[in-house]
Amino acid sequence: MKNLLKMALVLMVCGTTQALAQVKSPNGALEMKVEQTGGQVFLRLLGQRSQELSQGKGQEMGQDALTTVRLGLTTCYDYWADGVKLLGVSKAKRHSETYTNIHGKARKVACRWNEAVATLQDGNGKPLKVELRVYDDGVAFRYVLDEAAARRFVDEQTAWTMPRGARRWLQQFVTSYEGDFPLQQGAEKQGAWNYPALFEADGTFVLLTEANLSHMYCATHLDNGAEANTYKVSFPFAWEGCGQGEVSPVWDGAWKSPWRVAIVGELKDVVASTLVDNVSDAPAKAKRDWVKPGRAAWVYWAYNHGTKDFQICKQYVDLAVEMGWEYVLFDWEWDAMTNGGKLEDAVAYARSKGVMPWMWYNSGGTHTGVRATPLDRMLTHENRMEEFAWLKRLGVVGVKVDFFESDKQDIINYYLGILEDAETMEMMVNFHGCTVPRGWSRTYPHLMSQEAVYGAEQYNNSPYMTSNGARINCLLPYTRNVVGPMDYTPVAFTNSQHPHETSWVHELALSVAFESGVQHWADRPAGFLNLPAEAKAHMQEVPVVWDETRLLDGYPGEYVVMARRSGKTWYVAVLNGTKQPKEIKVKLDFLKGKYNMTMFVDGNQQEQMDIRQAGVVNATRDVSVACLPQGGALLVLKK
Repeated sequence: MKNLLKMALVLMVCGTTQALAQVKSPNGALEMKVEQTGGQVFLRLLGQRSQELSQGKGQEMGQDALTTVRLGLTTCYDYWADGVKLLGVSKAKRHSETYTNIHGKARKVACRWNEAVATLQDGNGKPLKVELRVYDDGVAFRYVLDEAAARRFVDEQTAWTMPRGARRWLQQFVTSYEGDFPLQQGAEKQGAWNYPALFEADGTFVLLTEANLSHMYCATHLDNGAEANTYKVSFPFAWEGCGQGEVSPVWDGAWKSPWRVAIVGELKDVVASTLVDNVSDAPAKAKRDWVKPGRAAWVYWAYNHGTKDFQICKQYVDLAVEMGWEYVLFDWEWDAMTNGGKLEDAVAYARSKGVMPWMWYNSGGTHTGVRATPLDRMLTHENRMEEFAWLKRLGVVGVKVDFFESDKQDIINYYLGILEDAETMEMMVNFHGCTVPRGWSRTYPHLMSQEAVYGAEQYNNSPYMTSNGARINCLLPYTRNVVGPMDYTPVAFTNSQHPHETSWVHELALSVAFESGVQHWADRPAGFLNLPAEAKAHMQEVPVVWDETRLLDGYPGEYVVMARRSGKTWYVAVLNGTKQPKEIKVKLDFLKGKYNMTMFVDGNQQEQMDIRQAGVVNATRDVSVACLPQGGALLVLKK
């Protein structure tokens, strides 16, 4: 035994890679290997194709892997980085779970995974556990420290090495997460990148993100500044929040990191994946009959200062009544409302019409320079409980809280404090100017949506959305909307400050292409009320709660064919993200039984809709739709 240990030490010192354990997915398609090379420990993720390659000779570590991950963590007193020993990996155990969502990609979720625990040891003999999970559609791991102690985390060495030459769709780091995901191919660009990050190599897609972020840590991002094809998990920048607050997270007690997540497979697997929710904590309370997904009339897109005008607010309430939408949002400056009424009058008017109001707050914290009112009414627990009590008395059911724009631990604690107090007061929540979803909508189902998206609001800000909107719309289902609900504020037929070039049918299809627990429809009242009867009826009926989500076809930035089911009705959204006409075939082989199909397709011009009653269809039928440049189609299939 002593000789074997000496040999193992010699191998590690010489830098030889040792595969010491492996964990496979329940279906056997994915395999995570735990390896030690010198004083470092790695995870190596293999798929079916890469497993076949690895049987050849002369393969270096990472060359044939979907991704290779360096493990490591340092605190002020502990150093699990270089000089780490892998003490062992437990035997993998099988797990399964089923749960029901109030909103999301699917109402009922069933998942299964195999789980093991690796134990690392630093040079001082301190242990660090790494919990490993392998699902059929991806992998997740997190660090665990069982010993209760006060710690400041100095750095995290976790780094994802991706195949060289992989296609990449990355959003350059910005605190609001409002940015493009332009395709990168060829030489890797270096810098800081937001989650989620999408990669493609040899037809397999890998989407990187994190989940189940708690009070114990900050949110992180990716940085490949040191090595172009290696993306290191990195703490927030010191300048976030105008330099206020600590960058390094701290915790006193036993500790767990967020899950580091890689969703893996074909595009359809990535889009339909619920892995971010699967690894996040279940809600603490089962009864949430006050959490009600729905549709909202929204004034800001058409009238940036419209909430200051009581008469305009009434128009949006009346729009919600006419369209059968559940909600109206009174956006910024409601505290300055005039022209025949004030906020209390607007709320009373909405309630009298059976429309439930939401209210906007600029309460991201003292780090933001935005001074729009009402300002900073939720900064403390006492502030929030007082404000929520007032809102309950008025009859308000939800709050939209804006301008966080930081991933530091104190701001993460602030998000969670709002969610915890809102739960106590039975108030729904929508975050804007915020971080990307990290599984909170499962733990706190009253978190109906988050912005963190370059959405329709951008038509107010610059001409960039005018020329890039259709392409961005064909990126978001593969990136941002994979990881959680997205308050893009879709569907606009008229123009705001900068015009849109997408067709009317493209806009109509966004009502299905994007998922959010509350959908704020963007257009002004006339934009909806003057629609053709069938299109208006669709906007009156389209749900926001989905029983099932399927990507039927598509490619990032080029086109999307997205199917969602609500009850017995299927909705299929088709988006053309290119500036050329495109013929797109929709395969209906997922259908079970016969359906009556209504088709909304592009006419000869951007503002024309060709609406057809296409008769009875079944799984043997394929449908071809001719899309205008930046056009689309919408199919509604009813039993």
